[in-house]
Amino acid sequence: MTGGFDPGPFLTTERLELWRPVADDLRGMNALTADAETRKYLGQSEQSAADTFERLLRNAGSWTLYGYGIFIVRLAGEPRIIGGCGIFHSWRGFGMGMDDVPEAGWIVHKDHWGRGLAGEAMRAILSWFDAVHGRRRLVCMIDQDHDVSDRLARQLGFRDYDLRETDEDPPLVLYERIGPRP
Repeated sequence: MTGGFDPGPFLTTERLELWRPVADDLRGMNALTADAETRKYLGQSEQSAADTFERLLRNAGSWTLYGYGIFIVRLAGEPRIIGGCGIFHSWRGFGMGMDDVPEAGWIVHKDHWGRGLAGEAMRAILSWFDAVHGRRRLVCMIDQDHDVSDRLARQLGFRDYDLRETDEDPPLVLYERIGPRP
């Protein structure tokens, strides 16, 4: 693997290995988002190889500039990328508390839905993030009709605080997880 750091898993859970992304992950990330059902809530109906490459670069930039980003998710001991979960630094460009903030996000390939893997990964990631970066405000946004992710966000301590509606896209529920009060 490439990338200038130890290629071993950064975090592990009972069933998962969470890796910092490297350039060699591009093919696996393309495979992850190739399936239309898996990427249904990513906001784009199709992901080109260039889109996935740009996502990988943004994620690497988050790791480099802020010390956190999306993890590549694999089942323990297996090479296939089955998901991308983590906290990345975001600037959505529409305000509403979604610019220049750490944002949580998760995607798991449909072959692994219903097994609690996104929750398992995100609980480990949030625990690590809070220990290393301090518990502070985190955001996420979820399509209004994505009940499974809404339920997971709430289990992880996120609460909805606004709704973003546009003429072109489905409504997005905006969530936040608030850190301790000063």
